[in-house]
Amino acid sequence: MNEHASEHASARGEASTPLRVGIVGAGAISGQYLRYFDDHGAAAGVRLVAVADLDAARAEKAVAGRAGVRATTPDEVYAADDVDAVLNLTVPAAHATVALAAIAGGKHVYGEKPLASTVEEGRRVLDAARAAGVRVGAAPDTVLGRGVQTARALVDAGRIGQPVAATAFFACPGHERWHPDPDFYYLPGGGPLFDMGPYYLTALVHLLGPVESVTGGAVRSGAERAIGSGPRAGERFPVEVATHVTGVLRHRGGALSTVVMSFDTVRHELPRIEVHGTAGSVSVPDPNTFEGPVRLATRAAGEWADVPLSHGYAAAGRGLGLADLGRALRTGGGARADGEVALHVLEVMEGLLRAAEEDRVVAVASDVERPALVPESALVAAD
Repeated sequence: MNEHASEHASARGEASTPLRVGIVGAGAISGQYLRYFDDHGAAAGVRLVAVADLDAARAEKAVAGRAGVRATTPDEVYAADDVDAVLNLTVPAAHATVALAAIAGGKHVYGEKPLASTVEEGRRVLDAARAAGVRVGAAPDTVLGRGVQTARALVDAGRIGQPVAATAFFACPGHERWHPDPDFYYLPGGGPLFDMGPYYLTALVHLLGPVESVTGGAVRSGAERAIGSGPRAGERFPVEVATHVTGVLRHRGGALSTVVMSFDTVRHELPRIEVHGTAGSVSVPDPNTFEGPVRLATRAAGEWADVPLSHGYAAAGRGLGLADLGRALRTGGGARADGEVALHVLEVMEGLLRAAEEDRVVAVASDVERPALVPESALVAAD
């Protein structure tokens, strides 16, 4: 079965060679991945076999009621014969350490964003994977859903003409309002750029291709913040990163993207992402979700019009990128939520902060191919 045919296949039971997965990190985000295994795992060709966490009680809670899934330790997952891939759901500061340990154990790795805290760490992960003959994938995989992929299909089909520019906005007052332990969002590897930027920047790479240079500005609005909910409510914690970042990306194809990533905005009415071309504009839904309305405006029509969702995986959820990696391993094709794309996005983010600090244009050295468009009417990433 060829790659496109496999992606048009309907859900029909577990793939003959499912990717066996061990999770390291059973924090808040793990619940969304566990739901993907429950809802789509068998059809998508991924099977959870183990969950590990430094807090053994969290690992036990995650596996409760899941037959054939054991709670264990990270070291056991790295060494386990029945684990093909490690799903790295640790905090950003630990992403590279866990990935390198998994690779040393001969495991493929798929991790939460960002790929690592620094470009240097990210390169070390990819170099180690190449030397070991294993693959690396990384979130976000929301870009593989029907929202961004349908918008991408419109751009690829020339519906907006030659792409000229894009805008991307994320802005909120900060995650300490709702997260009971928000400290890591304000440490190196966090902040609005490293936390939310990967969703927006990865979408822009899918829509417009890789970035060749960046410039921008950044501010930190205060040295401390206060936790707004949970048992630590009222407790103050340090802020060590920029809390508002504005940048301009020059894509290799010539288009310019303007981005704003902020934890300093009470409310806004700006669109998430828009892409503008010589013949029209496309409005892209929230890249932190898998679907949402896609709208197109052309010179001929003038007004915005909703576009039916056409491309992208319909059976979506956190874990879709891991399943797409499993498809790539089975077919020998390319993975769309690929480590090389994640490293490129990481370099763009690091470059934006350097550009802001040094008040100059910063070149982006890495180059990647735009990941393949998910075919029309695709259901699950499986054979």
